[in-house]
Amino acid sequence: MDERLRGAVERALGAKLGRTRRLAGGDISEAFLVELADGRRVFVKSLPSAAPSMFLAEARGLAWLAEARALRVPEVLAVGSEVPFLALEYLEPGAPCAGFDEALGRGLAALHRAGAPRFGLEHPNFIGRLAQDNTPEPDWPTFYRARRLAPLVRELDLARRDRFERLFARLPELVGPAERPARLHGDLWSGNLHRAPEGEPCLIDPAAYGGHREVDLAMMRLFGGFSERVFDAYAEAYPLAAGHAERVPLYQLYPLLVHVGLFGAGYLGSVDRALAALGATR
Repeated sequence: MDERLRGAVERALGAKLGRTRRLAGGDISEAFLVELADGRRVFVKSLPSAAPSMFLAEARGLAWLAEARALRVPEVLAVGSEVPFLALEYLEPGAPCAGFDEALGRGLAALHRAGAPRFGLEHPNFIGRLAQDNTPEPDWPTFYRARRLAPLVRELDLARRDRFERLFARLPELVGPAERPARLHGDLWSGNLHRAPEGEPCLIDPAAYGGHREVDLAMMRLFGGFSERVFDAYAEAYPLAAGHAERVPLYQLYPLLVHVGLFGAGYLGSVDRALAALGATR
């Protein structure tokens, strides 16, 4: 941890820092376990090139998820903008508790049921390093097209615009029955699921907003890491509408486009397969 970051964290927490240890696992940011002079241990993540609002938006997202009292999220301790960082309570990873998968499924159902005032959020945020526009829209098909898929299709200049335009024309019939906005984590892959010290599931690194609940579930299936017990427990607690399995490729399109933006063209084959599954052929 460099001296500039160290000083910013000390000022924000009002405590001297002792030992710091770099932690592995962050795809975007640097992560540290910090011991304070008063004995507390704190998790700090930092990205020198981050937009000034990046970690503030993440902190607000964590607080919004915590309001639902559905699944544990780490407590926010401090946020830095001039020197971009986020300080959270440190949760030592524990062994999975009995019924961990079922607790995750039921907890995610409760989080989604907590709902959101609208499709969107009152402030923008980020998914990885990419800005995410959460300007509310009156209905889900409009939001998913205008605030999720279309901006990335334009920004990435994909040679697939005609296919996406055909998909956009059919979105109202493809998105499924109308549902009220769910409170979404927004970036729910296995790397953003943590085990708290007592072994219970804990959510980290959100890209939160109000949206369709099948978005979180589709992303959970995209890269694996979640057992069928999780999905079964979710469905028992909050049954899904008919046709949800056929909508998985639709709701995986957004994270796939995000991965194209973050990691390159290697994900375009997966984008093409999702489009083909939805009938958006060449």
